[in-house]
Amino acid sequence: MRMYDLIKKKRDGDKLTAAEIEYFIQGYTSGKIPDYQASALCMAIWFRGMDAEETTALTLAIRDSGDTLHLAPTNGLRVDKHSTGGVGDKTSLVVIPIVAALGIKVAKMSGRGLGHTGGTIDKLEAFAGFRTDLTTAEFESTVERIGLSIVGQSANLAPADKLLYALRDVTATVDSLPLIASSIMGKKLAADDDCIVLDVKTGSGSFMKSVEDSVALARIMVDIGRRAGKRISALITDMDRPLGNTVGNTLEVVEAIETLRGNGPEDLTELCVALATKMLVLAEKGDEATCRENVLRVIASGEALQKLADMVEAQGGDRVWVTDPSRFPKAAHTHCVRAPRSGFITRVNAEEYGRAALLLGAGRNTKEDVIDHTAGLRLIAKTGDYVKEGDVMVELFASDPSLFASASVVLQNVTEIGDRAPASRPLIFDVID
Repeated sequence: MRMYDLIKKKRDGDKLTAAEIEYFIQGYTSGKIPDYQASALCMAIWFRGMDAEETTALTLAIRDSGDTLHLAPTNGLRVDKHSTGGVGDKTSLVVIPIVAALGIKVAKMSGRGLGHTGGTIDKLEAFAGFRTDLTTAEFESTVERIGLSIVGQSANLAPADKLLYALRDVTATVDSLPLIASSIMGKKLAADDDCIVLDVKTGSGSFMKSVEDSVALARIMVDIGRRAGKRISALITDMDRPLGNTVGNTLEVVEAIETLRGNGPEDLTELCVALATKMLVLAEKGDEATCRENVLRVIASGEALQKLADMVEAQGGDRVWVTDPSRFPKAAHTHCVRAPRSGFITRVNAEEYGRAALLLGAGRNTKEDVIDHTAGLRLIAKTGDYVKEGDVMVELFASDPSLFASASVVLQNVTEIGDRAPASRPLIFDVID
């Protein structure tokens, strides 16, 4: 094969074979195919697209470009969830302990935050001493012993995806549905779980801004999972506003703990219950009504909260922090952003809310940046709420008070206040099975 021929074939709108796609991925990962040819093929795919068979072949080639996680046989199915990224999305900290409390194994690899979206690994490291760098043997042992573990993604898990994403990021080929779907699912399939629930975000705080685009992406990913022999479903969920009331690592961990206590924000609780229920249904633990009832039961009983404490302890943290969140360090300084006029909050830009938290030190612009776990923001008023002039809309937290000015300007500029209440927007738009 010649890379020239593959580029020309896709440029002309023809279908690539699985062998040709595997040749491309292996050659690019090994360094035999140069960036300029790989970028040419990505641009041809951007213009011409890929059908279901091509997209699946690309996904499997990405999966097989490095390590795959093959844990020793466990007592029962392993289930995972994946979010396409959002602002205030701390669902993994809630959902995984719930599912584990109901007897389903969860061996999850998660990432760090970059830009306006937060990362589960960064949140967990708010627990002093918590280890996210377990060896495969430690990871496997923890899952087998207590039923759950969350660790950082292996450096050699789907390395082709890391190379391709870096290339796409600088060649204007990120927003291609086949390339997005194969990127996400290549990593998910490398983890080799039996059942996968996808939380595909839509709105201003997500990568996919429209419901239609989010549904299209979800359908492709569900089809890939099905072709790979997985039980898979996707929920299309709202990210036109931050999820829950907090954005920032320690703040979100504490909110997740409160949700496991049954005291969480309504939207966060609703989504976590829906995701956990779907995971249990895929694992054949009952019909939807039965699974939902069991989810609510382990929250009410405290069993799910204890599972989170078990995981924290097993990975080097202090379980007492789960039962007594006052032990978490707090930001040295706070500041309030107030309503400039009376009226209803009609719209916010969730991505910009995430950027405001980043400006306070809660996120990173580059992978090398050090984050402030105590930094972030708490929403006192959300979309649809009525505020009076001077009311506090958002409370800010930072170690350096000089950071408040820029974050406040961002929040004031992207929070719209009007005389009429906005139309209600559902939290879950669709379910793709």
